[in-house]
Amino acid sequence: MSWEKDIEELRAREALADAMGGEERVARQKASGKLTVRERVAALVDAGSFHEIGKIAGKGEYGADNQLAAFRASPFVVGRGTIDGRPVAIQADDFSVRGGAGDAAIWQKLVFAEQMANEYRTPLIRLVDGTGGGGSVKMLEKDPRTYIPQTPGWEWVVANMASVPVVSLALGPCAGLGAGRVAASHYSVMVQGLSQVFVAGPPVAKAIGEDVDKEGLGGADINGKNGVVDDIVANEAEAFAAARKFLSYLPASVHETAPRVENGDRADRREQMLINIVPRDRRVPYRMRRIVEACVDAGTFFETGRQWGRGLMTGFARLDGYSVAVIAGDPMSLAGAWTADVCRKVIKHIDLAQTFHLPVVHFVDCPGFAVGVKHERSGVVKLGVQAMAAVYQARVPWCSIVVRQAFGLAGSAMMNPTRLKYRYCWPSGDWGSLPMEGGI
Repeated sequence: MSWEKDIEELRAREALADAMGGEERVARQKASGKLTVRERVAALVDAGSFHEIGKIAGKGEYGADNQLAAFRASPFVVGRGTIDGRPVAIQADDFSVRGGAGDAAIWQKLVFAEQMANEYRTPLIRLVDGTGGGGSVKMLEKDPRTYIPQTPGWEWVVANMASVPVVSLALGPCAGLGAGRVAASHYSVMVQGLSQVFVAGPPVAKAIGEDVDKEGLGGADINGKNGVVDDIVANEAEAFAAARKFLSYLPASVHETAPRVENGDRADRREQMLINIVPRDRRVPYRMRRIVEACVDAGTFFETGRQWGRGLMTGFARLDGYSVAVIAGDPMSLAGAWTADVCRKVIKHIDLAQTFHLPVVHFVDCPGFAVGVKHERSGVVKLGVQAMAAVYQARVPWCSIVVRQAFGLAGSAMMNPTRLKYRYCWPSGDWGSLPMEGGI
C-alpha cells in the first residue's frame, strides 16, 4: 500500500501555506506598502539559506469525500537561516492571516523559535507585524470561554535576553504581546509610517476618552524618542540591513566571543583633525561623532538609539577588527549632561556589553547630571545611581578617554575606579567634583 496520497496532501498543504492569507489579503498587504512574510524572510537572510519549520501546521477543512478542501496556515513563519554565513533563528508574523493574531495560530510555533534560538545558541530575529498573541472577540464567539492570563513561552523570552542576541523589527502595527516582543530585545527597529507599537490600539484608547490614530498613539516619532525602540528607518530594506549590521558586532551567544573582522585600516593611522576639533572655549560645542569615527576602524561605527537620550551616543565599532561597545558624551545636547533618559541608555548599553563580553570604550564629556526642576521630576538621581551601578558591575575590559568635561557623580561614572584605570586624558580634559563656576 503506497503513501502517495498522504504525501500529496502534505504537498497540497504546503502550496496553500505559500498562499498565506489568500489573494485578497496579500494584495491588501502589498497595497499598504508591506512585503509579505516570506518576502521579508528572503530579504533578511542569505540567499537560499532559509529552512522553514512547521510550514504545514494549520487548520484544514475536508469535504464530504474526506479530501482536503481548504487550509488556513498559521500566521507565524519560523525556521533557521544564515546571515553572513552565521546561523540565526527566525520568527515572523504573517499579517495576512487574521492580522497576525496568536489565537489563530498553533501558538507553540512562537515558543519553538524562542527555544530553538536558546538551545542551539543562535541569534533570534523577530519580524513582528500584529498582536502575536492573546484572544479575540471572534474566538470568544466560537468558543465562549477564557482563561486566567498567562504568556506561554515567555520564560524563553526572558532566558534569551541573557543568552543570545535578540533583534526585533516592528514591520506593522504591534499591540499587546506583539509590542512586548518588540520591547523584549537587545536591538529593535521601527519603519517610519509603516509600524506602530502600543499596549492597545486606538479603539481601546478611545474607550478611555483619547481619540487618537495609530501614529499618534504609538508611531515612530513617539517610540523612537522614548527608548521603546532603538532605531527608526525609512523602509523595510533598511530595517533588514540594520539587523544584519547589529548582529555582525555580536557573538552568536554568550558562550562565544564576537568575530574579528579586519578591514585593512591600520591601527596606527593618524587623524590630524583631532588636534583642533575640541574648542578651547568650553561653552562651544563640537561634533563628538567625528572623534569616535576617527578613533575606531574606518567606517565601523554603528550608532544605536540616536533619537533618544541624546546627551550620550551609544553604538558599536571595531578596533583592529575587534568588536567594542561605544558610549560617548554628546556636547551638542545639554553639553552632554546625563538626563534620566541618558541614564536609561547607559544602563541598557552597558548591560548588553556585559552580557556579550564586549569591551567598552567611553569617550567622556560629561558636566554631571542634568540640573533643574524638569530633571528632578524625571527622577534623574534615582536613574543616575542605577546607571552608576551598571558601570561598577561591568566586568568587561574598559577604556575611558576624557575628551573634555568630567564633573560630579555622573562624571565619576566614566568607569569603575576600583578596577584597572585604563584612561587617556586629552589636553582639552577638564575635571573635578564640580566646575569652578559652580562653586562661586
